[in-house]
Amino acid sequence: MSQTVDRALSILPLLAEGPADLGRVADRLGVHKSTALRLLRTLHEHGLVYRQSDQRYRLGARLFALAQEAVENLDIREIAHPHLVRLNEECGHTVHLAVYEENEVLYIDKVESRYPVRMYSRIGKPVAITVAAVAKLLLADLPEAERRALADKLDYPLYTPRSTPNAPAFLKELERVREQGWATDLGGHEESINCVGAPVRGTDGRVVAAMSVSAPNVVVTGDELLTLLPLVRRTAEAISREYSGRTTP
Repeated sequence: MSQTVDRALSILPLLAEGPADLGRVADRLGVHKSTALRLLRTLHEHGLVYRQSDQRYRLGARLFALAQEAVENLDIREIAHPHLVRLNEECGHTVHLAVYEENEVLYIDKVESRYPVRMYSRIGKPVAITVAAVAKLLLADLPEAERRALADKLDYPLYTPRSTPNAPAFLKELERVREQGWATDLGGHEESINCVGAPVRGTDGRVVAAMSVSAPNVVVTGDELLTLLPLVRRTAEAISREYSGRTTP
C-alpha cells in the first residue's frame, strides 16, 4: 500500500512540470503502463489530475483548491510564535512579528525583552511605515509599480535626524533591502532604539511577514545588535520553512 501511495504522489511533481502522456508517466515511475493508468485514474477520480482531450494528463483543479484552502487556513502568528520565543531567550531583546494589510504594517506578535527598559510597541498597532525595519522588508517585496505608487502617497515625518526624508530616499532604501534580504532601523524612529529584521516567506517565495529584534542603545549599540543578524535570519528562515511546508533549507 505504501509503495502504491508513493508512486501516486510521485506523479504530481511530474505533472507540475507540464502535461504528460501515459508513457512518460510510466517511464518516470518505472512501472508498466497498466499500473500507471490505474494510478492516474485514481488521482483523476479525486480531482487531483485531469485528462486532456489529447490524452495527456495535467494537475487537476481540486489540487489547486486544496492548496489555496491550506494557505488560507495557515496562521503565521501561531507558527512563528515558538520561534520568536526561542530567539528572545537566546538574545534577550524584544522580538516583533508584523504583516502588511490595507496599506498599513501592523505588529501581530511581540515577545518582551528581559531587560528593564521596555519598548512601547503594541500588538495591533501600526508601525512607523517609512522607517521601521519590518515595514521596509514587507514593502520592498511589493511589485515596483506598487512600491512607487505607495511611496508617492506616504508622508515622511522626521522622527529623528536619521528618519527617511522623502520618497526617492525611501525607494532607494527599499531597493537596497530587496537586494540584501534584511533591513535595519538604526535610530530612525527613536534615536535610542535600534532594530534589525528579516523576511518570512511563503510557498511562492513572496514575503508574508517580517520579524525583527529591537533594543535600546543603553543595552546594546547598533553595531552590537547587527551581530545578531545571522541568528535573526536563521529564525526567519525556520519560520518560512514551517509556514511553507518545506522540510529542507
